[in-house]
Amino acid sequence: MRRPPPLLLFPALLTVLGVGLPLLYLVLRALGAESEELREIVFRPRNLELALNTLLLTLATLLTTTLLSLPLAFLATRTDFRPRRLLLLLGVLPLALPGYVGAYALIAATGSGGTLDTLLGLRLPTPGGFWGALGVLTLFTFPYLFLNLQSALRTVDPALEEAARVLGRSRWQTFWQVTLPALRPAWLSGALLTALHVLGDFSVVSLMRYPTFSAAIYQQYTAAYDRVYSAWLALLLLVLTAAALWLEARLMRGVWLARVSPAAPRPPSRLRLGAWALAAWAFVLALGTAALVVPVGTVLYWLRLTVQESQGNPYAWASLWDAARTALSAASLAALTTTALAFPLAYIGSRYGAEGKAGRWARVTERAAYLGYATPPLAFALALVFFTLQVVPGVYQTFGLLLAAYTLHFVAEAIGPIRSGLVRATPRLEEAARVLGYSPAQTLWRVTLPLLRPGLLASGAFVFLSVLKELPLTLLLAPIGFETLARGVWTYTEEAQYAAAAPYALALVLSGALLTLLILRRER
Repeated sequence: MRRPPPLLLFPALLTVLGVGLPLLYLVLRALGAESEELREIVFRPRNLELALNTLLLTLATLLTTTLLSLPLAFLATRTDFRPRRLLLLLGVLPLALPGYVGAYALIAATGSGGTLDTLLGLRLPTPGGFWGALGVLTLFTFPYLFLNLQSALRTVDPALEEAARVLGRSRWQTFWQVTLPALRPAWLSGALLTALHVLGDFSVVSLMRYPTFSAAIYQQYTAAYDRVYSAWLALLLLVLTAAALWLEARLMRGVWLARVSPAAPRPPSRLRLGAWALAAWAFVLALGTAALVVPVGTVLYWLRLTVQESQGNPYAWASLWDAARTALSAASLAALTTTALAFPLAYIGSRYGAEGKAGRWARVTERAAYLGYATPPLAFALALVFFTLQVVPGVYQTFGLLLAAYTLHFVAEAIGPIRSGLVRATPRLEEAARVLGYSPAQTLWRVTLPLLRPGLLASGAFVFLSVLKELPLTLLLAPIGFETLARGVWTYTEEAQYAAAAPYALALVLSGALLTLLILRRER
């Protein structure tokens, strides 16, 4: 029975303590009030309203993202729609737009004096409330489901569908009775990511003025200065997150989709669209217009006004360059620290998690990293604020604390690509190097790391992109004067200064799109 060496267990212990201790202190902080105050907080009617709003928005977003992503994934994998690459780009590129940029763009595009009104004379009502939040979250989170469903549709065993057709099922019956059940694991995986994103989001719901737990936490902490109530709201949000994780695990229990044939998988057959091609193009164009053309066009329109106003002023763009430099530096450093922390965790899970009691503990160690990712960013930031102010006040609002928060929250994103590389790299190569006289460090440097280079680069790129877009951790933990592109968009949009927000939004969109395309090209 092989056990991980203590040197590899240290990062895992660091991760568990880094996430667990602040959350534990958050619980103690919430329970620290007087009994009368606690009773008033727990039974406050607003809690029920926030819970219902949060649940309703989450469930509605799951429904609408499914209605968008499933037909798009089916068109991309099972039909003769051309060009197919257009569908893939449409299903992935909205991920490059942070939700708050999408909300900013749709608010600035609509209403009196908006982009659509000025350019086309089309005066649409400004989105807001539940429907506004639902629309924005749907347009910019559906790629989580699309990527999972598209991958599953490509790999579903065609023999299952062919057997159903031989038994007399029609195409629709085969789709509902065979294909859809086979997509259940992929849908659950994408739905969990979507649900966690909606539960943790506060920027979109705040801009749309729709009260949920996340929006209320930020308001209580920054405006009302009610620390105890904000701690309770964070705990209630954590309960909802835990319920989502439990439900996903429960629904996945017993799911086993083995292939019928042991041979290599065959590509699925393509359905000829025929007269349905027109409807398919209408769907694709409508989705592309709402998710990409209108947001990017709006940003460019307001950017033109900024350029006109700044002509002759050499200092007009200085704050943008400073914010871009700060954001890129922080994202680069966070990508390095997160990838460095993810490597030993992935190594433990892939090399020592095969079987037995030691293997079970190795898997638990690796999974501990997902605790930080599953915790809503605002709740995690609040826990870190309370913990550092009480235990180590010297690190409060320092870049070191912000970097630690980025690292602990995004380390789960970095584990996947590294673990995939470790699974493909046989341990026999490492054993051969040891037989030839290499030390463990030399084996790591000369054998393991070169094999993992693509996975390490992908991990760093994922984290870089996430930190570049990150907002809640930055707002609550960043040192004074730490201005990033995300903060620029958020600050100017809250003040309805759409022209001033445009350069920051465009810089984020371009950076995100470039990195997304690079990641996509590497993954293909």
